[in-house]
Amino acid sequence: MPLRGTLRLSIALLLLVALSGLTIQPAQADEPKPKPENTITIQLGEPVPLPKFERPLKFWIADVTDRSGNPQPMLVMKERGGVFLDKQPTALVKDALDQSLKAANLLAADAASADIVLRVYLFHFGLASGSVLDFFGKVEFSAMVKNPKTGESLEVKAVGTSIANGAMRKKNMQKNVEENIEAALRDATRNFLRGTQLKDAVATLAKGSDVVPVAATAPAEPPKPRPR
Repeated sequence: MPLRGTLRLSIALLLLVALSGLTIQPAQADEPKPKPENTITIQLGEPVPLPKFERPLKFWIADVTDRSGNPQPMLVMKERGGVFLDKQPTALVKDALDQSLKAANLLAADAASADIVLRVYLFHFGLASGSVLDFFGKVEFSAMVKNPKTGESLEVKAVGTSIANGAMRKKNMQKNVEENIEAALRDATRNFLRGTQLKDAVATLAKGSDVVPVAATAPAEPPKPRPR
């Protein structure tokens, strides 16, 4: 009897392992893949108008780094066959900032000619957790604003959000998701470029450029000792 019991237990374990393997395969097969019919295009639209600074400045975006930790940054929605972006979120954020800076004639030709250099870190791009009936768009990033002449830098943060109704039809759903994320991108770009944080940071960093370094001035002669 003990031998038969052991044999039955072994067979049961083998069956369990085989069935668990069968359940994994459909899950992998259901993973959404990017296709033309489930890919959306995100555009900023009209450039964000920038405020006037105290003196003419040129900006340069050195890079945009993804800090979201998302292994699939282009997949913005997994349900209903998935919804994918046609570009990396980092490229979309850089395009939005470049477009607005260029329209305002504040984009430098290269890093060497820039008065202010931006290094952007992207923390979220796409849909945030929300209800089943609504889509919550969110774009969040921060930037290290650096004066290349002095080496000093300050951090500026920006968040953009938007809410849109869901939809029953897949085509309408993708349209709502696209418009929702675009609205969040415009909101984040506007909050960054027109916010008081950037203006204050630029004003603070620009002051350092106006100060003449001590090394550039002629050194004063030390006082001669008085004859005794």
